[in-house]
Amino acid sequence: MKQKIAIIGSGFASLAASCYLAKDGYDVTIYEKNAEVGGRARQLKKNGFTFDIGPTWYWMPDVFERFFADFDKKPEDFYTLIKLNPAYRVYFEEGHHISIENSLEKIYAAFEKEEAGSSKALKKFIKEAQENYDIAIKDVVYRPGVSPIELVTPQTAARIGQFFSTISKKVRKEFNNQKLIKILEFPVLFLGAKPTATPAFYSFMNYADFGLGTWHPKGGMYEVIKGIQSLAEELGVKIQTNANVTKIAVEDNTAKGLYINDEFITSDIVLSGADYHHSEQLLPEASRQYSEKYWENRTFAPSALLFYVGFDKRLEDVAHHSLFFDTDFDVHAKNIYDNPKWPEDPLFYASFPSVTDTNIAPQGNEAGIFLIPLAPDIEDTPQRREKYFNKIITRFERITNQSVKNNIIFKESFCVNDFKEAYNSYKGNAYGLANTLLQTAFLRPKLKSKKVKNLFFAGQLTVPGPGVPPSLISGKLTAGLIKKNKI
Repeated sequence: MKQKIAIIGSGFASLAASCYLAKDGYDVTIYEKNAEVGGRARQLKKNGFTFDIGPTWYWMPDVFERFFADFDKKPEDFYTLIKLNPAYRVYFEEGHHISIENSLEKIYAAFEKEEAGSSKALKKFIKEAQENYDIAIKDVVYRPGVSPIELVTPQTAARIGQFFSTISKKVRKEFNNQKLIKILEFPVLFLGAKPTATPAFYSFMNYADFGLGTWHPKGGMYEVIKGIQSLAEELGVKIQTNANVTKIAVEDNTAKGLYINDEFITSDIVLSGADYHHSEQLLPEASRQYSEKYWENRTFAPSALLFYVGFDKRLEDVAHHSLFFDTDFDVHAKNIYDNPKWPEDPLFYASFPSVTDTNIAPQGNEAGIFLIPLAPDIEDTPQRREKYFNKIITRFERITNQSVKNNIIFKESFCVNDFKEAYNSYKGNAYGLANTLLQTAFLRPKLKSKKVKNLFFAGQLTVPGPGVPPSLISGKLTAGLIKKNKI
């Protein structure tokens, strides 16, 4: 008889794990509290517009290829990818921006134009970043974080110094131009930590950015969720939505099942892909691995204030992805990590997927997503949201030299309180646990419970870290531990 596995949540990590476990012969059911599958990667449809509520960047395509190849599939079996050119645009002030295009040669030329001699330094930097990427993504991150020995390889030993320096120091050692420095520090924001706290080894994200490029799944990132869901169901995974898990049942220090909408469902193994802190709150206190003090002392990735905006016209000269770095990055970072408060002049990100994908918005209209990174657990009120939308849309108009306020058909917002409500997110964080030195690999919360037999975890608060590709990897790692546990 097949062993039954109950999975909490239906985000990338949960869906990935379900595929591997179903392939390994388990009877797998996913329980999702919301009405649709996807976890933080849900979708908003309104008035003919389509928005990705969560992730909007498709980086590290090789990780997706590796995932689907494990099932003798390819990404193109489920969705169509478009390589973006430019990958993104960075605005520094009115009338000045730098475009990161779709090849290394074009990026070298853009750097050289901004600062003579910088292309030579960039080639050296990217060569090392690629070497780090090959070590990290092709090997190290596919280890389950059980032991510090996992990190010790001849390749990582040769780079030990990079774990005790930072991205910020490394970039500033090679580059002087402040605009180029900001561009090179940007990718580590995907790891949820500021550049001054991120080990230099994580320069591999710069290779992910410049070397592998930025892609767009036609229809939006939710098409990837639908693709993995389709694969999971093809493998026999059952999915129940509107299924709110209120308790993990434990007897004799062993997981026995779940209470779903207060009804008990028996299971041989429980895997939670939901927020790790919330998952432990579903356990009896004696069965929790980590105390409230532990969580209070972790460094969390930011939360965010997001706006999903429908415009009644096409916007002028905008890129699919744009970063607005026209204010002080260090001041904003301190408002997130050191002195949590609403930033006076926030950096922000804007995405206009309808620039690439005409099906995202009605003909002649534009879909816009705006994001401001914020400290977790910050006060979130409708008045604050409105104030900050006015701040960034005014700057957007000035910097891109166009009027758009009167062309807004509607806007929806999503912030700290929504992350808590929709995803049971600890302090309303958006991206999980930051990848600092003391929160890397085996130093992150464990995939396998140390206190409860047959209880496992996956997702961006555990191994290997935040982001969509790491979440896919996390699902694979947890499924591997479950299979090993059976043996």
